[in-house]
Amino acid sequence: MSQENVEVVKALNEAFKRRDWNRLTELIDPDVELHGTIGGLEEDLVVRGMDGIRRRFEIEDNEIWDEHRFEPQEFIDAGDQVVVLQREYQRGKSSGVELSIDTASVLHLRDGRIVRMQGYMDRAAALEAAGLRE
Repeated sequence: MSQENVEVVKALNEAFKRRDWNRLTELIDPDVELHGTIGGLEEDLVVRGMDGIRRRFEIEDNEIWDEHRFEPQEFIDAGDQVVVLQREYQRGKSSGVELSIDTASVLHLRDGRIVRMQGYMDRAAALEAAGLRE
C-alpha cells in the first residue's frame, strides 16, 4: 500500500500545481487537516476540510504572494505517511521580494486518501516526524 500512497501524493502535487480542485477532492479526505509549517510564520494554523484548503491557497495565499509554488524533489515512502522534500518558491505581492527555500511536508494517508498535511521548514525534522532519519 505504501507505494500507492506515494502515487497518491504525486497526483496531489500535480493537481495542486494546476489548481485542479475537483481532482484534489478525489485525493483528499473530506475531514483533512492542513497544519501550518513547523518553524514557519503560521506554525499554529490549522485548516480543516477541502473548502478551507481551497480558501487558504486560492484566496489568502493570493493576497500575500504574486507567486507561491512547491517543486517536489523527492518522495519518500514512510508507510502510511509520505515525506516530500521540496523547494518552495515565493514572490511577495507588494514587495516583489523573492524567496527560494528547501522545505518538506509529511502527508498522512488512510484508505488511499490524504487525511493530514504538515509542513516543515527543517527537512530533518520532517524525516524524524515520519520515523525516518536523514
